[in-house]
Amino acid sequence: MRTQIANNPQRERSRPHMVPVPAPDMGRMCVLTSTDTAEVLAFLSIRPVHTVVMTSFINDNGIVNVLNRGVFYGYRGTSGELEGVALIGHSTLVEARSDEALRALAYTARHASTPIHLVMSSGDAAERFWDHMTGGLRAPRLTCTEQLFEISFPFAVRGQEHKIETATEEWLIPVAEAQAEVAFIECGVDPMQKDREGFLSRVARRIGQGRVFIVTDGDKLVFKADIIAETDECIYLEGIYVSPEYRGRGIGSDCLAALSLDLLGRVSNICLLSNVEFASAHRSFERAGFRNTDHCTTLFA
Repeated sequence: MRTQIANNPQRERSRPHMVPVPAPDMGRMCVLTSTDTAEVLAFLSIRPVHTVVMTSFINDNGIVNVLNRGVFYGYRGTSGELEGVALIGHSTLVEARSDEALRALAYTARHASTPIHLVMSSGDAAERFWDHMTGGLRAPRLTCTEQLFEISFPFAVRGQEHKIETATEEWLIPVAEAQAEVAFIECGVDPMQKDREGFLSRVARRIGQGRVFIVTDGDKLVFKADIIAETDECIYLEGIYVSPEYRGRGIGSDCLAALSLDLLGRVSNICLLSNVEFASAHRSFERAGFRNTDHCTTLFA
């Protein structure tokens, strides 16, 4: 899960100006279509954990689908092979393996047909993408630096007294309210207020896909976690939530460990992201068996 870090105005005013660089060769940019599917998936498979969301979107929806809430673009090098792939739209996800590819994808994002809500990539790629996209003239509304946590076998199996279940439609409202709370902490926007109908539709779709897992106590939601993306190799979890009255008891780490044990029966790796300032959450993830392997940056427009 993520939380927000408000930008420091003084820090932004002192931000150094970008050094001018030549414009990329935009003739190598292309809109990706279904005929590119195999090539794109092969490109993304080189770093399966870092590209799990884009790969999952393609597997779930295809490269061209309104459910992606954006457009997939590719940048080809002089040899014709892909050097960068990005989903440019509501959630802009970037995997670029050359500076020119990153710049070309960022220039393309200047004219995105879907308004950009966030930009996300590993390392400092999102920040460099943002600077090229805006010409260094506009700071993001929020910047989140996040630790990447992963779990795979072997890990110490914990005892579990809580029953992990797949959420059903009857839990739509409690699950959506929990997810909205996580989203508000993450970016300062409550999706239940901003677009209730659309948000409930997206949560209902995820429930229908069997990707929301819960622990309940009678009619109360205790724990929740969502599969945001899944490939043959990796599952990306998000929206990890423990109801306030159940916090501080180790329930979150116990439930996450049990869920991870179950999910590792179908993939070799599970990952999640957590804001660098969420030290207590990090301890919970580590108690569940996760280890910190990398960091990512998410910029909110």
